Formats: sequence, C-alpha cells, structure tokens
Amino acid sequence: MNIQTAFPSAYLKAVDLQGRRVLVTIAHVKLEDVGDDHKPILYFVGKEKGLVLNKTNANMITEIAGTDETDEWDGIKVCLYSTKVDFQGKRVDALRVDYPDS
Repeated sequence: MNIQTAFPSAYLKAVDLQGRRVLVTIAHVKLEDVGDDHKPILYFVGKEKGLVLNKTNANMITEIAGTDETDEWDGIKVCLYSTKVDFQGKRVDALRVDYPDS
C-alpha cells in the first residue's frame, strides 16, 4: 500500500494519477478556502476532485487556452501528469499540466 493513499484528500494529488498521463476537460474554476489560503481550484468534466492551482500550472493553462481569463477555460482539454519537483529543499511528487497532445 502506498501510504499517500491512506490519507484521502478532497483535491487531486500526484499519487491519484498512478504514474499515468490523464487527458481531462476543464469544467470550471472556483475560488475556495484551502487551509488558511483562498486558492483557485480547477474542476474537470466527469471528475469529482479538483486541482488546487499553483502559479506554474496556472501559467501553463493560460498558455494552452490562450487567455488568462479563467471564465474562458471551460471546455479546454489538458493533460495531467505527475513529476518530481524541488520544494523546500526536498524532492516531492507534484501534479503538472501539459498540452493534450504531448
């Protein structure tokens, strides 16, 4: 058992993808309280969990969609994948967004 799966989350985590690249369609973006912060959450058609947007993923979606207006992202297809990133001096798993045909 992967210990990360023992702690379910309302939001997508890298472990949820199980090493796969997943094609999704954006349904909408909604601001929500996440811990002590107010963050944009990206929701997908037919999926329960949303993706807490960070600057890196938001910038990539802006590039893919051709606009930084989140109200215009509905219906845009993106690919989600997990990768290792440096965070606070450690290598950790992270979710990233890519073009749908990459």
